[in-house]
This record gives sequence, structure tokens and C-alpha cells, in this order.
Amino acid sequence: MILSGELRSGEKVPSQREFALSLGVSRASLREALLTLETLGLLKTEPGRGTFVSQGTPSASRNMARWRYADSYPVADVFETRIMLEGRIAGLSSQTLTEIEFQALEAETDTMERNWESGDLLANVDADLEFHAIIASACPNRMIVDLYQSLRNKLTETQIQPIPITDPARMGASIAEHRRIIRALRTRDAAKATSEMQNHISNTARCAGISIASSVPNSD
Repeated sequence: MILSGELRSGEKVPSQREFALSLGVSRASLREALLTLETLGLLKTEPGRGTFVSQGTPSASRNMARWRYADSYPVADVFETRIMLEGRIAGLSSQTLTEIEFQALEAETDTMERNWESGDLLANVDADLEFHAIIASACPNRMIVDLYQSLRNKLTETQIQPIPITDPARMGASIAEHRRIIRALRTRDAAKATSEMQNHISNTARCAGISIASSVPNSD
């Protein structure tokens, strides 16, 4: 609705009750979608007034949304957890991913690239989230999968938050990183898959202004 101009710049979004009814979705689902759009810089909530379509484009504002889990964990801690957890997941999943899943990973990466070029940030994010979810779902260690799912909202927020300040060149590099992850997974090289995933997350953190080593230090 925003991209098509049905909801115009500066226009107030309908109340959640009214909006949920008109879209035929639950208020919980709508609330999560609105939060995602706000993180992307497409919406802005003004206390006491409501939620409005942002003026201008997210990339023009060059502002990153407030970390919405700040009361629980610093964003740097979440990126560090992603490096540890998703790196391990990538290594384990390299042994179990199927050809159908590899094709799905490639399709999601193509979708990311296409939607970034067209300016559809929400579709770009959806494809990115699905890319990581496919890898996690293939992990043979079910306890790690359960841990990932229990933290998923916080983990995926770090994928969404830097988008409004992402330089086009960085997005091109990010898409290339996704393709390198796929190549490492396809060779069944667990160490390489782990390294490529950790490097990708570390670079995403850097885009958000956070410097984190791309691998967990060896305790030996």
C-alpha cells in the first residue's frame, strides 16, 4: 500500500483494530508487520498521535531505528550470539541440506537482489529471513534448532535494523556473501560454511556500526 501510493507520505495509518479487519489478519500479525515496517524506516510512530507513513525514503533518512529489545539485550550481544549460533548451524546443515533446499536458497537470494533493486525493502527482508530459516530448519541438532527458534525474533531483528542505512554497494556485497554461503554448503564443507556465515553476520554488524570478530575465539 505504501509502495503503490495507496498510503501516502505523511498519512496516518488506520487504527490496528480497523486495519486488521480490513486486511483480514490478526492484530498480533499486523502489529509485528507494523514494527517491521517501522524498523525499515517506512513508518513512524508518534506518541499520542499514532503511526504515520514516513516522509521520504528510508535510504534518504540514513537513520537506523531504535533497537527494540534494548531493555533485554544490547544489539552487540545479539549479533555475537548470531555469529556463534548460526555459524554452527551452517556447519551442521551443510551435511543435511537437500537439492530442493539448495534451489530454495538460490531462489531467495535472487529474490533479495531483485527486490532491493526495485526498492521493495519488505520483500527483500522476507527473502533474507527465509534464507536463514531454510538453513536453520535443516540443522540435524534439534536442540540447537529449538534454541534458534526461541531467539528468532531478536536474531532476525538484527537482519532488519541496518537496512535503512545500508549502502547499495554493501547490499551487493551481502548478496554475494549469500551466494558464497550456498557454495560452501553445496560442497559439504562444514568449516567453510561456518566461516562464510560468520563473516556475513560480522559484516552485517559492521553495517549497523558494531565491530565483532567473525569467529568465536578458540579456548585452547
